[in-house]
Amino acid sequence: MSRKRPLADGETSRTACARTLIRTGVEEKTGEILPPGRLAERIGWCLDLVSGMAETLIAAHWNAPDVHILASGKDVGGRQLPSNAWMALRRLGWSVTAPAKVNDRIARMAQEQAGRALRSVTWRADMVSGVLATWPGDPAKRATEEWDALRAAVPGGDYLPSSVIKSRTRQIAAFERKTGRLPADVFELEPTPRVAAMLLLAACDAQQATIERSESDPAKALLRLQLPLRPDPRTYKDWTWVACPIALPPTIPANAVLHLPTVRTVGAKVRADLAYTHPVPKTRRTGHTVALGVDWGLNTLLSAGAARLQDDGKITALGTGAQYRAAGVMAKQHRLRRHGEKLRAKNDQYTLIINGDDQHALVSRSALLAREIGRVADRRSNLNNALARSAARWVVDQAIAATATVIYLEDLRSMEARGMGRTHNTRLSQQVRGQIADRTRHLAAEAGIAVVTVPARNTSSHCPCCLTPLRHRKAPDRPTAPGWKWAVCPDPQCAWQGDRDQGAWRRIAARGLAHQSRTITDRATVMMAIRTIVDTMETKAVITRTTGKEDRSKTGPTRNRSPRPAPRRRRAPSPARPQGPAGQRPEGHVSTDRRLPRAAHRHQDVTTISTPTIRHKPRGAALGAGFHLHAHATPPRWETIRTDPATRGPHRIA
Repeated sequence: MSRKRPLADGETSRTACARTLIRTGVEEKTGEILPPGRLAERIGWCLDLVSGMAETLIAAHWNAPDVHILASGKDVGGRQLPSNAWMALRRLGWSVTAPAKVNDRIARMAQEQAGRALRSVTWRADMVSGVLATWPGDPAKRATEEWDALRAAVPGGDYLPSSVIKSRTRQIAAFERKTGRLPADVFELEPTPRVAAMLLLAACDAQQATIERSESDPAKALLRLQLPLRPDPRTYKDWTWVACPIALPPTIPANAVLHLPTVRTVGAKVRADLAYTHPVPKTRRTGHTVALGVDWGLNTLLSAGAARLQDDGKITALGTGAQYRAAGVMAKQHRLRRHGEKLRAKNDQYTLIINGDDQHALVSRSALLAREIGRVADRRSNLNNALARSAARWVVDQAIAATATVIYLEDLRSMEARGMGRTHNTRLSQQVRGQIADRTRHLAAEAGIAVVTVPARNTSSHCPCCLTPLRHRKAPDRPTAPGWKWAVCPDPQCAWQGDRDQGAWRRIAARGLAHQSRTITDRATVMMAIRTIVDTMETKAVITRTTGKEDRSKTGPTRNRSPRPAPRRRRAPSPARPQGPAGQRPEGHVSTDRRLPRAAHRHQDVTTISTPTIRHKPRGAALGAGFHLHAHATPPRWETIRTDPATRGPHRIA
């Protein structure tokens, strides 16, 4: 089976991953059907063998010299090391001893997992070495000179988020308070990492595992692998072939090439992370004419809109933009966080009372609390994952609807939550911006759309039409009340005003289109970014207002309207006249029930108004009604500005 597909012009190959579930297996020698529990047990025995060998190998080489030799890419003789981790470890002579009778492919998986873990620690080792070499006098507050020296000592420190540096500083300071001295390196600061229980079948060949796609049904595949018959196999006869049918998810295209997956167990279930390669349209760094600008917010999680670069160099906005609001989801996430904090505090008190006594009466309660803490953490993780998937899908849908070829995101990696109160600071810190950005890149690559990060400086504080510093107010109908939501341009010739987030996405899209020639691709992360801002290019990053708006000037007297609008009518007919002297209920009157409409229809417009007097009560989130009930997104309907060939003037197409 060929592992490569022919590519057409304008296409490139892309490797992605999909999560699947292995429900059953068939013993090829005897034809016995293995139920899910039995299959998970046999795979668990193989997992224990591989993880045990990997942990032993990592512990033997958890030191600076060995890690730097592996990370350098060259052995002692100066020869280039192979890219596969297990081959590099064998070139260096780092062997592993199996506790049972296993074949060479099982040892390969253990060496591959250990090699990846040791290679990944290189960045942390260089980071800690740079922080220790420039240790400040006051770890809580560095001076400007100390920051410059630290960024020069750390590889890639010029673009490293300050939050990462501060977290490492706090970690080293905690070690100093505990031991009274600074650590020598990261290998003294951190213990030997734990090894995840998983089978990296990509390090094997056909003698250990194979995967084939069904010719009759492209939605199915067959995974064959050797599994032990007992937890401590004595001979090779204790290893047998097991065939596992897999139902492929619909996200895997029919023309994709399947690769050997990574198998792991979750309770009594067997999951497989299946990698596949398929052709996708190429993305480009420059040459964009339509771009989608995305701004991060607090209450409004995302604000997005499209802009077009005209032939004469002017940039115009397409439509009024859209919003993705997830206040109800974030409120539920905050409630789970507070609940988890209370459970942890209670469990800490139990631990102090128990004081190592296994016979104490609170031991069972402490174990119960620990399980509940894990469940709350899983719920928070699932909620964050669902929010990231939904928000990323919304962003890419907006770009596709606007026919945009690039998405410009704010680079907020160095943003710190401070100055807005304890509650707002915590909410900012808990947002899943990194997950949303990663999933946006994943989904955008499927459509051939580039994702580029741009600097966030002055995107919300300057006017998108004239770059004048804005004045921020509470709401448009309260021009004298101080606030941050509504922005007004003080320049009388411009006089732009609008929602702060709506102005921010215009600035982001215009800045990206004006600076697209300075887009670079990071070799390590393969991510596109605009690092610096050029003043001459920034002066062109303004939104030019179009003149094709409908003239709404008053041309005649205002039509008289009734001061009492017609009531809402019922769709159901009037009931039959009751028997007796009682009158008939009239038809069509609205119920006297004063229930408020759903939260999705109140105060959800693009233009901001004053803060409502009635506080938003997410009834559905409080009752656990689900995710999408409290994630409100503007549908991808865009207004495109084009040139009318008859009049050679702009006109609007909704």
